[in-house]
Amino acid sequence: MENPLINMKNVDVAYQNHLVLSNVTMTIFPRDFLGIIGPNGGGKTTLIRTILGLIKPQRGSIEYALEKSDIGYLPQGNQFDDQFPITVREVVASGLVSGKMARVKRNQDKRKIIDRVLDQVGMRSLHMRPIGKLSGGELQRTMLARAIVSAPKLLVMDEPDTHVDNKFEMELYALLKELNQTMTILLVSHDIGIISPYIKTIACVNRNLHYHSSNEISEEQLKVYNCPIEIISHGPVPHRVMKEHNS
Repeated sequence: MENPLINMKNVDVAYQNHLVLSNVTMTIFPRDFLGIIGPNGGGKTTLIRTILGLIKPQRGSIEYALEKSDIGYLPQGNQFDDQFPITVREVVASGLVSGKMARVKRNQDKRKIIDRVLDQVGMRSLHMRPIGKLSGGELQRTMLARAIVSAPKLLVMDEPDTHVDNKFEMELYALLKELNQTMTILLVSHDIGIISPYIKTIACVNRNLHYHSSNEISEEQLKVYNCPIEIISHGPVPHRVMKEHNS
C-alpha cells in the first residue's frame, strides 16, 4: 500500500467555543476518490478547509506528504467579482502563478497547458470572454480549469455541481473519473445518488466522521453513522424513494 498523502488524527475544530468537528480521524491515500456527504451544518466545508490549512484545529494533528502547491481547490460559490475586468483565460492562468508551475517559464508552454485544460472543460471557444458575461455553469467550468491547470496531486471540491446545467454535470463527473487516474479527489456533495458511480470511498460528516471504504452505502448505515441525508436513486428518470406514510 502506498504512503498516505494526508493523515488526520483526533482532530477537533470549533468556532467561538462551538464544536463543529469532533475527534476526526481519516487517512487519504493517492488516487482515492472520496465523496464527503452529510447534512447542512454538519461540518463538511469545515473539514475541507481544515485539510487545506485554512482553519487550525483546536486538538489533534494533520500530517502531509505533499506541498501546498500540490493541492487544487474549487470552493463553493463564486469567488470572483463579476465586475472585475478579467477573462476566462486570465482566470485559468492565475492557477499557474504560484508553486511548482511558476517554473514553467516559456509563454508558449503556458499557452499549451492552458489551452489543453480549457479544452478539457469545454471553455476553449470562450477563452477571451469576461467572467462577468459567463453563466453559472460556464463560470464553474472556468474555476475547475483554474483548479486543475497546475496538475495537482490532490483536487478538493466543495459541491462543484452547484449552478451547472445537467449536461455539464455528467461531463464533470466523467472528467473527474479521468483525472482520478493521476490525482486524488475529495468531493463534497449533497447527493450521494449522483456521485456514487464515480467515487471510491465515502466519509459521512455530522460533527463526527465515519469513513466507509466503498462507494455504496445503505440507509441503515447512514442511520448508524448519524448522517441524516436522503438517498436519491438516479435511473432513466431520477427519483427519490420515499417511505410509506399514513394520510
